[in-house]
Amino acid sequence: MVHLLGAEHLQLEFPTKAVFDDVTVGIAAGDRIGIVGRNGDGKSTLMKIMAGRMQSDAGQVTVRRDTRIAMLDQSDALDLDDTVGHSIVGDRDEFEWAGDARIRDIIGGLVSDLDWDARIGDLSGGQQRRVALARVLIDDCDILMLDEPTNHLDIEGVHWLAKHLNERWPPNEGALVVVTHDRWFLDEVCTRMWEVHDRIVEEFEGGYAAYVLQRVERDRQAAIAEQKRQNLMRKELAWLRRGAPARTSKPKFRIEAANQLIADVPPVRNPIELQRMAVARLGKDVVDLETAAVAFGDRQVLHDVTWRIAPGERTGILGVNGAGKSTLLRLITGELSPTSGRVKHGKTVRIATLSQQLDELKEVADDRVFEVVGRLKRTYTAAGDEMTPSQLLERLGFTSAQLQTPVRDLSGGQKRRLQLLLILLDEPNVLILDEPTNDLDTDMLAAMEDLLDTWPGTLLVVSHDRYLLERITDQQYAVIGGTLRHLPGGVDEYLRLSAHGTAPATTQAAPAAADSSRLSGAERRSLEKETAAIQRRLTKLAEELTAVDARLAAHDQSDYEGLTEIGHERSAVQDEIDELELRWLELAERLEN
Repeated sequence: MVHLLGAEHLQLEFPTKAVFDDVTVGIAAGDRIGIVGRNGDGKSTLMKIMAGRMQSDAGQVTVRRDTRIAMLDQSDALDLDDTVGHSIVGDRDEFEWAGDARIRDIIGGLVSDLDWDARIGDLSGGQQRRVALARVLIDDCDILMLDEPTNHLDIEGVHWLAKHLNERWPPNEGALVVVTHDRWFLDEVCTRMWEVHDRIVEEFEGGYAAYVLQRVERDRQAAIAEQKRQNLMRKELAWLRRGAPARTSKPKFRIEAANQLIADVPPVRNPIELQRMAVARLGKDVVDLETAAVAFGDRQVLHDVTWRIAPGERTGILGVNGAGKSTLLRLITGELSPTSGRVKHGKTVRIATLSQQLDELKEVADDRVFEVVGRLKRTYTAAGDEMTPSQLLERLGFTSAQLQTPVRDLSGGQKRRLQLLLILLDEPNVLILDEPTNDLDTDMLAAMEDLLDTWPGTLLVVSHDRYLLERITDQQYAVIGGTLRHLPGGVDEYLRLSAHGTAPATTQAAPAAADSSRLSGAERRSLEKETAAIQRRLTKLAEELTAVDARLAAHDQSDYEGLTEIGHERSAVQDEIDELELRWLELAERLEN
């Protein structure tokens, strides 16, 4: 492969911290590189140095002649008086850019909802970020460097960007370098990973899943001090192998080695035990929405929403910006009353929301971290073990020195983790996470997920981070056309619906000659209830099958009669699973029509 860029013996020190010490890396045509590491360890700095936007104290960067580099920086600023169109295409004639299918695709994928003649200064920060990304992508380049490109993109936008980058160059041409905390995106577009840590850059082959495996292998050979980190990554690897078939079907790492590593790692969650504990804390009634509707003036935001939220339920909520997700959450919390229908809360329900605004920390901004946590509970129970607030802080990545830090001086990621800790110490039994991944690096996301795995309550998550949704929730719903739709096929089903512009039949006014095969609202709700019941039954049957297999393996192999009886029992369980899976597929097909 053609060598495009080399960075040799880089050294960099800030007044309070050494960032790089003799770092050497290279980029070749065909490379698709993802950069990960803790916040503050130098991911963005490394990218800036390679792009020529920043100088190192020592070492050099050499670029092959005629190599074109384009970069999206987190601090890139647009001309506020410019228009959307001119910011993206510049002085190109309309026939030039409008006749280019790639440019049209970029505009359609990122800024189709924006007024072409709108002033940049009148846009929100997220809209400006999308304009800046579109401007970088339309230029031809040999090396494309993107710093947090998925920020402010919804799930459809992230999916589009991954597809665009995978199709942007032929194999072994062009190079991509991306810094992002979006682990699904890393696995989708990257074939190599760089981990920035402890003043070095360590290289790994494959995407994020492969990186997790190789990092586990590295940690297994490390000292005892690395044991906690190793166990956390092994747990995440277990989820990657067991819970994401589409991801693990890619031959990015050695499957046999992965299976050996996770052989003694239990599933990330025990759903039966968590549900039992949730019922004990909540009772059987959590929040029931019955044909709830919300309108603001003449604008109907939600209608005919019926949802019985169960104790221990772990649900991800999807939908484009403006679809009504926030309105739905406000109905659930009681902050908003429905204009029709009703919302019923269980008597013992205590709801807490991890919001995007960090409002909980404003009144304690001048206090030190240890003072804030010291005012709350002295212990917290996780997976049956009691932990002190200090132990929880350590589990969420805080060092002893940081306990003395005033809250106002914490980084964005540290504030986010402290916010979560304060909420958990208050012991709610319903937890709502509204875009919880902001300001967190991949290590801290894994630590947060690990903590939530043992949280015994009802969990509702709104996020554009696909990896997080699939990791910590067991089912997904979408707000589409003002109604709530169950997604048996998860995020993939949602993307299919979004791509085809599909909405539930109840969201559309049916003309007199409507298609007779279209489901009514009542029919759809009935099918969705049956689908949910099948999913619950399949979960129980899978556990029964595992138990039968364990009995079969432990049984006296000379007891043929006993083995035959257990074999018949296993066949009966498997037959029921097969039958239910066929029915589930039939229901899923009917619900998609």
